[in-house]
Amino acid sequence: MSDNFQVPSRAAAVTPSDTTELEASALFVGGAGNVAVVTEGGDTVTFTGVQAGSMLVLRIKQVRSTSTTATNIVRLW
Repeated sequence: MSDNFQVPSRAAAVTPSDTTELEASALFVGGAGNVAVVTEGGDTVTFTGVQAGSMLVLRIKQVRSTSTTATNIVRLW
């Protein structure tokens, strides 16, 4: 499967929201906790126990406030 991943050139802090959509090809998690997302493909998933300093590499369109306990999240795109 060819995905043509490109290194992100932009970054911004994320405020989790159950309504606001965004574009991201990866998330940096600065403070440990759970990260609930909706993927570009429409899947809703919660990554539990994400450690501080972790990168989640996947295309997402939403970081949900419901179930997200991690802090200092930065999106890259």
